[in-house]
Amino acid sequence: MREQIARLCLLVIAVLLVTGCRRVERDVQPDADRADNTESGVEMVLISGGSFQMGSSAEDQIDETPHTVQVDSFYMDKYEVTQEEYERVVGTNPSRWKGEENPVEQIRWKDAIEYCNARSRLEGLQPPYDEQTWQCDFGANGYRLPTEAEWEYAARAGTTTAYSFGNDRSQLGHHAWFKENCPRGPHPVGEKEPNRWGLHDMCGNVWEWCHDFYKEDYYQQSPEKNPRGPDSGDTRVVRGGCWNSRPDMCRSSYRNYEDPAFTDACFAKEIRGFVGLRCVRSHR
Repeated sequence: MREQIARLCLLVIAVLLVTGCRRVERDVQPDADRADNTESGVEMVLISGGSFQMGSSAEDQIDETPHTVQVDSFYMDKYEVTQEEYERVVGTNPSRWKGEENPVEQIRWKDAIEYCNARSRLEGLQPPYDEQTWQCDFGANGYRLPTEAEWEYAARAGTTTAYSFGNDRSQLGHHAWFKENCPRGPHPVGEKEPNRWGLHDMCGNVWEWCHDFYKEDYYQQSPEKNPRGPDSGDTRVVRGGCWNSRPDMCRSSYRNYEDPAFTDACFAKEIRGFVGLRCVRSHR
């Protein structure tokens, strides 16, 4: 009996050591096994294209009109871009909450797409963005920001519920750093459970810049195939919620927006530092 108890204790310790590792890996679909290590070592996941119901019928959300959308296949960063990775590519680190494995934050939309272009050049790929007009060439093979549709498709990971893990808000703490479990600043990427497609921190930690201009009624006129947002606007979409967000703001369909010149450095020191990014790359 004592030997059995001792073996059980050793097994429990081993499990705790494994699950205590920084980046949690579990419950992912076959697509997530098709991860791609880029030349720079950044991990990406192949997201197979398909159709899904974008938006929601959530109360008081007038900009989330449900509609059918189809997206092509693309690669997406497995984690939010870290400060170490951003500094390696750009040479600077504007973040408020310093830490090599923390997501980069306090960046403007322009900073985000400049990073995409610079990362593309480092790997010998065609930068998608024209640095005079900031128009995006979606036919380029380099890195870019996800469209709002691509972002939500990846965040949902094949689900139709409020969150990728279901509708139970009490489970959010297993998947996200948000207002109720993170009173001060973002955490290193990958500490929470991934969604079914192997993507980490798609809810919480930091908001993520998307390609699209924001327009409240855009869903009512959006094309069904590969929508890329309005042609113009004053603000750009951010998605996913952050460490200072309420639970409802971490829903897969929740829409938010910011001035593209916004860096959040103008906020009080105690709360600033909550907008970052992750990249995608078209799959050919």
